[in-house]
Amino acid sequence: MKLYHLLPGMLGIAVACTALADEITVASGGGVYQDAQRAAFFDPTAEKLGITIKEATTSGIPEIRVQVQSGSVTWDIANTAAEECAIGHKEGLFEPLDTSVVDTSGIDPKLVGEDWVANLYYSTVIAWNTDTIGEDGQVPQGWADFFDTEKFPGDRAIYDHPRGNLEAALLADGVPADQLYPLDVERAFAKMKELKPDITVWWNSGAQSAQLIKDGEVDLIQIWNGRVAAAIADGAKADFTFDQGILMADCFVIPKGAPNKDLAMKALALFIAPEQQALLPLHIAYGPINQKAFDQPVLTDELKAKINSSPENAARQIVLDVAWWGEHGAEMMERWQNFKQQ
Repeated sequence: MKLYHLLPGMLGIAVACTALADEITVASGGGVYQDAQRAAFFDPTAEKLGITIKEATTSGIPEIRVQVQSGSVTWDIANTAAEECAIGHKEGLFEPLDTSVVDTSGIDPKLVGEDWVANLYYSTVIAWNTDTIGEDGQVPQGWADFFDTEKFPGDRAIYDHPRGNLEAALLADGVPADQLYPLDVERAFAKMKELKPDITVWWNSGAQSAQLIKDGEVDLIQIWNGRVAAAIADGAKADFTFDQGILMADCFVIPKGAPNKDLAMKALALFIAPEQQALLPLHIAYGPINQKAFDQPVLTDELKAKINSSPENAARQIVLDVAWWGEHGAEMMERWQNFKQQ
């Protein structure tokens, strides 16, 4: 057998391996959310590392679980809710972070796990229809006002999930923000029961919530700040407040068995670096998870005033306890469904 007969095939294999080593696949939530991550995180990282970043979409932990448990992992980095990261950690679904590569300084330690790190903040806030609320100069300034149907009569819409709602109910019932956790579940559901007759829509997606406020279908709505900001920019007659907003986070993980783990670790380090975190608010109304981003010159004082996770706005809010929800989320979801059916 002559060696040169093997060279073309061997060369093809080598080229294929090189190409594979120079690309990773990142799965995120799609839509304008992923568009913003692409502009702030994915494209700058691809350029800095000289690699290709392919994209996929994911709805979160169930799909990551299936890939890992089947031994057929195709994603190198995946985005999911921070409390799902806590769940996935317990199940051993993720690769440990290489702390010699991934610098998490500047990020709240509560939002960094052994094998996951938060990547952005969004806020659950109170928004209202300016055609029906505020004509007398009074607007909601916290969850007590949202729950006060005499002071602010009208239809309410809330996210169809206990996360954030239980916190809102307890804040409305007078629990101090620094004493929320562990959540008094009985008290929270009792308060939710008071509001239930005035909840006309239990929304299930960000797009639905934005449409509700754009159409003027409800008077008050519990909504993600990015969605209401986009709706207002698109002409919705609405306003909102960060007062008693609930700061929540999404996270990045490297699924166990990721095909390009080492390269993914380098990319992840850049995704959460201050320079790229600072780019996020240029593309969507969500905030940097890394507080060092606010030292970057790209973020002007005018822009900082609008960002949910800026020091000034964050001080008006509470941070969702990821660990608590990772421990109790499934139980709360079952109870939430029973509560709705009562």
